[in-house]
Amino acid sequence: MRQILNHARIVLADRVIDHGALEIEDGRIAAIHEQPLPDGEDLAGALLLPGLVEIHTDNLEKHLMPRNSVLWPILPAVITHDAQCVAAGITTVLDALAVGDLEGESVRLDTLHSSFDAINQGMREGALRAEHFFHLRCELAYPDLLAELAPLIAHPAVKLVSVMDHTPGQRQYRDLEQYKKYYGKKKVGWSEDTFLAAVAERKTKQAQYAGRHKQAVVELAQARGIALASHDDTDAAHIDEALRDGVAISEFPTTREAAQAAHAHGLQTVMGAPNVVRGGSHSGNVAALELARHDLLDILSSDYVPASLLHGAWLLHAQAGWSLPRAVAAVSLNPARSVGLTDRGDIAVGQRADLVAMIVHGDVPLVRQVWNSGRRVF
Repeated sequence: MRQILNHARIVLADRVIDHGALEIEDGRIAAIHEQPLPDGEDLAGALLLPGLVEIHTDNLEKHLMPRNSVLWPILPAVITHDAQCVAAGITTVLDALAVGDLEGESVRLDTLHSSFDAINQGMREGALRAEHFFHLRCELAYPDLLAELAPLIAHPAVKLVSVMDHTPGQRQYRDLEQYKKYYGKKKVGWSEDTFLAAVAERKTKQAQYAGRHKQAVVELAQARGIALASHDDTDAAHIDEALRDGVAISEFPTTREAAQAAHAHGLQTVMGAPNVVRGGSHSGNVAALELARHDLLDILSSDYVPASLLHGAWLLHAQAGWSLPRAVAAVSLNPARSVGLTDRGDIAVGQRADLVAMIVHGDVPLVRQVWNSGRRVF
């Protein structure tokens, strides 16, 4: 089936065609034209981007528990999450499922395997609009981590594994007051004594489990050729540790020092698009725009707000001085390549016709149309 998208500003990997056309054949990009063609769907000058690639979203959690203590049926939650991602221009989703949690009772623990199964079911049955893969987030100090991970990691849809440690007193939560402020919202009854007891308990579990769990997780990922990411790197020592583990991606470094060390050693640096849109980190860490202005940022992730991904890329262009192709690559080409996906992420002949048509309203990008392998999905 032949399709033509006409009268578009086409964002290529290295430049923008101001008024061109795109031909699609059997779900792939067949030709790129510098001038409009006589026929085809008129995009009326909209920007045409590659479909966005999201490598770390836990947005599904909000749909699994839309209110405190209210668990939603799994497959409807997955379908709603998928629709929200596609409406934000995301055509490839790595659902970031937490394998383990330090918080005890947790929607993450309760729904890990059922979510994994429901996403696979949605893909098999054609119920989802985006293409979904998995990012397994391994909480190293969780006692049952390896038992929970074993039935998941061999699945071919697993494209990324991250090693993370949310033990208070280091990395993202090196400031205990920030930790107390964040988790205190979930533990309304915490007194100073119960808080300190919880911190001590988590530090004990870290000492008992984190080291051997990390070695096992790294070996499992490497044996299967799965990309590895570190999480919340805070200093150069954390980057040295990541390098010894064969990590290729540094997710959400908390300081400029860590991001500089990551770049110096060739690691891809991921920052949260909500950090860009909000103008800073919600937990007091380094601002993503600061890293962007110092050429220390490679990839954006929408994390917990799918709509932030395109908005964040636009702000890299509008506020950090990045060219449009470079800003778009941070949410398409770079994340795709970082997890071994070579058939998407840029507009080029032979690539999947995963595409987003957008306009700008004031300084906010608006998604108008989305295609997945040439099929209109929004």
